[in-house]
Amino acid sequence: MKPGEKGLQRVLDATGYSVQGLKAAWKYEEAFRMEIILLIMLTGITFFLPVSKMEQLAMIASLFLVVIVELLNSALEAVVDRIGSDLHELSGRAKDIGSAAVFVSMIFAGITWLVVLVN
Repeated sequence: MKPGEKGLQRVLDATGYSVQGLKAAWKYEEAFRMEIILLIMLTGITFFLPVSKMEQLAMIASLFLVVIVELLNSALEAVVDRIGSDLHELSGRAKDIGSAAVFVSMIFAGITWLVVLVN
């Protein structure tokens, strides 16, 4: 964005950049595509479960959290890959930690669904 942009134009430009990011994630990141498909399918299933609206919201929010963390992880991996393709301990550590964040968000989603459905 240009430094002087303000108001509605700034919001419109930021929205355009976000859409570009979602398109890039869909095109280049298989994990993102899988998680979006799961988010859509599992969100649909929540409408048929005997849960309260707040429980349904928690279940769906946990799925969105996985997608959000995946987007951040993909951005981190792109930056690390941009720096260079040679193996480096810090690059590997950054990618592993990003992957761990996705894994933890998936565990959180699983626990959320389990707690809601078992009660």
